[in-house]
Amino acid sequence: METKPKTTVSTLEERDRTFKRIAWRILPFATLVYIFAWLDRVNVGFAKLTMLDDLGWSDAVYGAGAGIFFFGYFLFEVPSNLLLQKIGAPKTILRIALGWGVVSVLMALCTQPWHFYVLRFLQGAFEAGLHPGLILYLTYWLPAHRRSRAIAIFMSASPIALLLGSPLAAYIMTSTDGLMGFRDWQWLFIIEGVPSIILGLLAVFVMTAKPSEAKWLSQAERDQVAYELDQEAAQMQGREHKFGAALRSRDVWVLILTLFCIITGNATLSFYGPSLITAAGFTDITVVGWIMSGIFLFGWMGMMTNGWLSDRSHESRWHTAAAAALGATGLVLAAFAQEAGSAPGVIAALALSAAGTMGSIPVFWSLPPRFMSGTALAAGVALINSIANLAGYFAPQFLGAIKTATGVYSPGLFIIAGVEFIAVLLILLFIRKEPAETTVLPAGKAAAS
Repeated sequence: METKPKTTVSTLEERDRTFKRIAWRILPFATLVYIFAWLDRVNVGFAKLTMLDDLGWSDAVYGAGAGIFFFGYFLFEVPSNLLLQKIGAPKTILRIALGWGVVSVLMALCTQPWHFYVLRFLQGAFEAGLHPGLILYLTYWLPAHRRSRAIAIFMSASPIALLLGSPLAAYIMTSTDGLMGFRDWQWLFIIEGVPSIILGLLAVFVMTAKPSEAKWLSQAERDQVAYELDQEAAQMQGREHKFGAALRSRDVWVLILTLFCIITGNATLSFYGPSLITAAGFTDITVVGWIMSGIFLFGWMGMMTNGWLSDRSHESRWHTAAAAALGATGLVLAAFAQEAGSAPGVIAALALSAAGTMGSIPVFWSLPPRFMSGTALAAGVALINSIANLAGYFAPQFLGAIKTATGVYSPGLFIIAGVEFIAVLLILLFIRKEPAETTVLPAGKAAAS
């Protein structure tokens, strides 16, 4: 005989207050960790401006090294997320941040291409699991209808890191060159790597693994969280729970290919944005830094706006597709502007692309929990992210090879834009609409919890 759970009564307003409190507690640290992950991942784009000349490397060498990061990412993301499910987020973030922080500092010692390749691979291997781990972590705390905005907030770390990191990188490089015998790009790696080590050590003291362990929540608040998560689970009973079944699912592979196409555009902006601005005629590193900061401000605005609109309308499919289309359109316009020699056109087009491409990513991550839960979700999110992020390897290497062969970036930009447009078609043709029953209760309506 089935035993009915003990119930209390809570209103939607009460639960809104509880989840707002949770967001303020867990999101700032997660966002800060992700900011420094992005700083350490993409500061190589600014280091490139002087590093290549100092070491005598070509764009092709840089593209291969920038991209090999994602092979380490690919190999270790699924094991990392499965480990997180067992040992919790605090210990996982400790391991991840310590590892990539140390490797980031060691990047300052590169003298040969193989040094660059090995350290970038190790950086990816250590960082593997951070992004899908934080996505999984949020599913322990927030139901789907509250998650897009939360994912947008913590994922806004990427445009924030690039928005603040671009002028910061320029400042570090222009103020430290020659200090203690190190070049500007070496100081960039050292100064931006140390904070990651500190954040890793703080993780075990700041983070709480799951709501049931949150002493900073009252029992009533923990019950409210459990109620909404249980309600979501009941509405999504058709989801896969076993990883093997999820691996055979067409939906999972459509999601992988979709994100691969989106990341192709995003990696282009992250790793070649400063070079595209330089090619447009801006040669001062400080000026390039501030221009890139403005471009990624639009990326941050796109993330926050699209996440808010998605949560408000309880719709993620069209919001992901429309934003990806905007991102691809921006790359096409950037290619035309470069061919026309229009520096303002290049800047405006890259800002449009950043708003669309970055705006699509957090909303995309509200899609996988519609098809998976439990172990399938833990491993599936990591699988989606790890395979899709291989685009971060191919895109910079491809664009670097095209630039080396032709002397210009526009042919590569046209092709990468076409790849991102494929994401739009995949979403609209193969990803199912949200089920109507996932709509949340109207404000003020009482519910048992």
